[in-house]
Amino acid sequence: MNGIDGSADAEDANEQEVIVIQDTGFTVKIQAPGTEPFDLQVSPQEMVQEIHQVLMDREDTCHRTCFSLQLDGNVLDNFAELKSIEGLQEGSLLKVVEEPYTVREARIHVRHIRDLLKSLDPSDAYNGVDCNSLSFLSVFTDGDLGDTGKRKKKGNELEQIDCTPPEHILPGSKEHPLVPLQPQNKDWKPMQCLKVLTMSGWNPPPGNRKMHGDLMYLYIVTVEDRHVSITASTRGFYLNQSTTYTFNPKPANPSFLSHSLVELLSQISAAFKKNFTALQKKRVQRHPFERIATPFQVYSWTAPQSDHAMDCVRAEDAYTSRLGYEEHIPGQTRDWNEELQTTRELSRKNLPERLLRERAIFKVHSDFAAAATRGAMAVIDGNVMAINPGEETRMQMFIWNNIFFSLGFDVRDHYRELGGDAAAHAAPTNDLNGVRAYSAVDVEGLYTLGTVVVDYRGYRVTAQSIIPGILEREQEQSVIYGSIDFGKTVVSHPKYLELLEKTSRPLKVQHHAVLNEKDTAVELCSSVECKGIIGNDGRHYILDLLRTFPPDLNFLPVEGEELAPESQKLGFPRQHRHRLACLRQELIEAFVEHRYLLFMKMAALQLMQQKANKDKTAALHDTSTADAESESKPQALEASEKVPDGMPTSPTSSESTLTPDDSEATSEKSAPENQEAPADLKSANTNGTHESSAAEKQNGGCDSLLKGKEADENIPGLAQAKELAESLAAEDGSGIDPKSREVVLNACKAVGSISNTSFDIRFNPDIFSPGVHFPDDSTDDIQKQKQLLKDTAAFLVSCQIPSFVKDCLDHSSLPMDGATMTEALHQRGINVRYLGTVLEFVDNMPAKAQIEHIYRIGISELITRCAKHIFKTYLQGVELSALSAAVSHFLNCLLSSFPDAVAHLPADELVSRRKSRKRRNRVPGGGDNTTWASLTPSELWKNINSEAQSYYHFSLQCESVDQAVEKYGLQKITLLREISLKTGVQILIKEYNFDSRHKPAFTEEDILNIFPVVKHVNPKASDAFHFFQSGQAKVQQGFLKEGCELINEALNLFNNVYGAMHVEICACLRLLARLNYIMGDHPEALSNQQKAVLMSERVLGIEHPNTIQEYMHLALYCFANGHLSTALKLLYRARYLMLVVCGEDHPEMALLDSNIGLVLHGVMEYDLSLRFLENALAINSKYHGPRSLKVALSHHLVARVYESKAEFRSALQHEKEGYTIYKNQVGEAHEKTKESSEYLKYLTQQAVALQRTMNEIYKNGSNASIMPLKFTAPSMASVLEQLNIINGIIFIPLSQKDLENLKAEVQRRQLMQNSGKIEEQQAGQLELDDKLPVDD
Repeated sequence: MNGIDGSADAEDANEQEVIVIQDTGFTVKIQAPGTEPFDLQVSPQEMVQEIHQVLMDREDTCHRTCFSLQLDGNVLDNFAELKSIEGLQEGSLLKVVEEPYTVREARIHVRHIRDLLKSLDPSDAYNGVDCNSLSFLSVFTDGDLGDTGKRKKKGNELEQIDCTPPEHILPGSKEHPLVPLQPQNKDWKPMQCLKVLTMSGWNPPPGNRKMHGDLMYLYIVTVEDRHVSITASTRGFYLNQSTTYTFNPKPANPSFLSHSLVELLSQISAAFKKNFTALQKKRVQRHPFERIATPFQVYSWTAPQSDHAMDCVRAEDAYTSRLGYEEHIPGQTRDWNEELQTTRELSRKNLPERLLRERAIFKVHSDFAAAATRGAMAVIDGNVMAINPGEETRMQMFIWNNIFFSLGFDVRDHYRELGGDAAAHAAPTNDLNGVRAYSAVDVEGLYTLGTVVVDYRGYRVTAQSIIPGILEREQEQSVIYGSIDFGKTVVSHPKYLELLEKTSRPLKVQHHAVLNEKDTAVELCSSVECKGIIGNDGRHYILDLLRTFPPDLNFLPVEGEELAPESQKLGFPRQHRHRLACLRQELIEAFVEHRYLLFMKMAALQLMQQKANKDKTAALHDTSTADAESESKPQALEASEKVPDGMPTSPTSSESTLTPDDSEATSEKSAPENQEAPADLKSANTNGTHESSAAEKQNGGCDSLLKGKEADENIPGLAQAKELAESLAAEDGSGIDPKSREVVLNACKAVGSISNTSFDIRFNPDIFSPGVHFPDDSTDDIQKQKQLLKDTAAFLVSCQIPSFVKDCLDHSSLPMDGATMTEALHQRGINVRYLGTVLEFVDNMPAKAQIEHIYRIGISELITRCAKHIFKTYLQGVELSALSAAVSHFLNCLLSSFPDAVAHLPADELVSRRKSRKRRNRVPGGGDNTTWASLTPSELWKNINSEAQSYYHFSLQCESVDQAVEKYGLQKITLLREISLKTGVQILIKEYNFDSRHKPAFTEEDILNIFPVVKHVNPKASDAFHFFQSGQAKVQQGFLKEGCELINEALNLFNNVYGAMHVEICACLRLLARLNYIMGDHPEALSNQQKAVLMSERVLGIEHPNTIQEYMHLALYCFANGHLSTALKLLYRARYLMLVVCGEDHPEMALLDSNIGLVLHGVMEYDLSLRFLENALAINSKYHGPRSLKVALSHHLVARVYESKAEFRSALQHEKEGYTIYKNQVGEAHEKTKESSEYLKYLTQQAVALQRTMNEIYKNGSNASIMPLKFTAPSMASVLEQLNIINGIIFIPLSQKDLENLKAEVQRRQLMQNSGKIEEQQAGQLELDDKLPVDD
């Protein structure tokens, strides 16, 4: 909908910014029956259909669905672009002409009317259907924050602010209620327009009535209790004379024939007319982001008790295999495979083509994910017939809506050697990761299957699109590449090798040979399980990508193989449930980047050495320095320094002669052939795609890497080494003298490169696969590969885990809940199976107190994951009728203090035990229906302990939930949220008494639903992402305006690919808002941040940590715009959400409380303000150490409030603390220290003045002449200034000149950095002044 309405809805104009790449738009006039003509802004690339959408959404035309648009009497084609229509120009008049109905149009009309009636009803969001999800922002902002309507009372709002937060939000409160999570939205009080609207039982019309134009019959009960029967005919809707029991299709008198159902109902029911109009007014007032569908379904883990109303469309949807408007698509069901593959084949030569392609790919993927989820649930609920119905349930396979479904069990002992059912459970997610990796590389001509993994009711279902023709053939015949029996028989195919060769470099997969059953070598460029099948459509498909990435040796004990000491020290290798544990792509990228750095350093050291020897300086002295240098490498590097035996680390070949001039000459020679430059010199690109040309990468890549963390001890000779490496890579080393080639050869060997002339690390994914044999001539290579895998495993534990913990220590990574912690681990390439190891590492840190929050989140994640593993098998034994009783019993055992939770076997609503025995085990959810009832709390916790030990190798030692809460400082409400999110359980929102020892917390009535947990591919908008990144880079260099333009452009492209709602658009809007704010455009910042909050609520969830952060940003911009009470409400909401998600003891809480305290100080609520600021001070001292600058700032904020209260002694005490910290940390001369000392003087004067006055009063009693003391409420400007400081926003109102200076300064620094002249001490100086985090 990229139309912008004219006069009537001016305020909607700026909301409909879902505009495709800019093009000069123009305005047309629209004339609909019964309304005044109005103006509509359109753009030339729009289709006529999009004008239809706008009209169906507008308040005054929303009830029309069956019409055509006509220009001068000619009907416009729905699918034509506006620019292709002759005579359509600025100011043309388009007429809306009512068209005759067909059955299809009548159905669409009824469905649309039903959608309008339900438009404010949140039940679809609670039930997790049609991509609806919840949003509560408008409850706290009283509607829209824009300049519309609500905000007339500008100026001083102080009088009418009520600042007292609810009791449970105050610092130190022990109660954590659940009900406020979903505040009452007054808009949702349903305005009833009709009691019933449903299909009549007289459908379909008999033949003779069909010939009178009857299409279908509706049955309606109005609010006034009038029962009517309505005919939908080709001419419109009218009342007929049928009743519930007699059929009389003749028109009633009067029949009220109307083209739209709304017009008919408005004539027969006054209440309908009044309420429908009011409802549509409210509907169009809502922010579009509250009602646009999200791309993937988001489920809510809590919901209120809702009334189940009659709804004909919902009822009809449930029994047809439709998805959205499917039945209106010619050809009925969709051929998913064809759609997924054709979108991939679209052309991608230029930007518009790529956008079109990415948009199509994204759309099909999100539709496919929705269809697959729906199908998977139908399969587990037993509503789909198996294609092999004779076999036992766990072996059955299903096809529904052109999607193939299989269950995650080890069928026919396929995975017997790899770990049986545990392997069969892990394989689908590994396979999905493989599909993600290959689709990100996006090689033309290589196809993967649409893949979605759904966990539902304890079962794992894999949904895949179907390769054309595969069902007619035996698998043995169709596989022409790879192996169907884990390597016993293997085949290969030249076309596949050619295609996979293109993925080899970005995915770091080594081309290798394996032996087949006849002991002949077969060439592969993937793991053996990866199968290649040519479909009947002639496309080359690859499937079973579960071993795309190499195995994780820390969890794969192999006889006769020793791991690196770093791994052994931590007790690896450990036995794992299955043998499919593999490394993450992020880890491979990080390892290769780390090795590249090492490679450069080694080459540099050797070159230095050669140069020194050549200069005939004392050779002895020189080698010793080189050795010293190699020893002084960071310890992290030592882990991977496994240099092959008999090879000196820094070869001391004295005859080497490579002068800088030589190397320059050679690199000049090599310029023309630069085309083959290896892309592996690039910095590890996150998605593993390789779009920019290799030559660019070479330069860009190295620079960015060498600027990387470890390049701080600027090794002389690095530049030379780099040049050498580049020239070697560019030509086959022919023009380079042998000595330098030796340098590179040695460095290559040392880092395990597969090539001897350039840096190139790739992995052979088949190493250590049981059943795979390699030819004899590759023994050396295999040894090298094994070593590489051991090094990578060691790198994970000795380098990545410590650096994750370091990130947490310096707060550059701030996980708040299980999901954000998992994400942070994954970014470092650490699998969650290392959680126990990470927790032990944290536990043994000297600074453990400063990352206690990480330990706590980790423990709660570990407990809930163990509980999830147990819950999975527990649910498989529960029959459908006992599901809510079983789930509530499990939650009682897990969370309730009630010691003997007894399951209430449902006193079955319909008791008939005799029959049910016979047809057990037909649906997967058959199971023996009572074993689950025997679970006890102590048994469940015993199982959780043993699961923690066996899976995570971590000893919890908790016999009950209360012990766990006590020992690790957890909150039951947080555990409840985590387990509900992980298992898909939805519970009733009410206050649960977890701690009662007399009755269990949950009853079966509290379990409302169980949702699927869905994993799928997330297609990316690559161009938009590049714009976004370059925008971020510009901003970091201080070019705000340019950055802002790039990010706006990125936003446009994102909208173009993803539609209006997406996580990445959310990040884009947040950054834009921050830039608007820094550049002084506060209203614009507010508008963008409001969108970011709405989107985060809708796409990530109402209490996702990201949403909490967005609320905090929005509060700041509200304050800057003078909406004080709104700012407070938003901060209180953020604090409540944070209490639920992670509790009070978290470093981020200090920032939140400082914000709240400052705003309260601004509105003169001093005592409240102190409670929050003192809490912030305590948390800051705990997490940043008592000597941190953050703590100094906290002391200063507290001192200011005491000053306002005229309690100067306390103020002085705090300011002195702050002053001491500044003096010790940044020295006397620093401006912060000076400011603090000035403020101390001022406080002392005030204190003295106050004391004088008091003495005067004591001495002279009532007739004392008192000097009026200055008690000032802080100015809003000063509060805002402090808010900016604590939120990391530094330069606020900068003049243009300041901005120029800043840019010049930044550029000067960059130049210096590039030439490597910045000395240590200066770098230290920068650390402090220069934290200008533009986005935190």
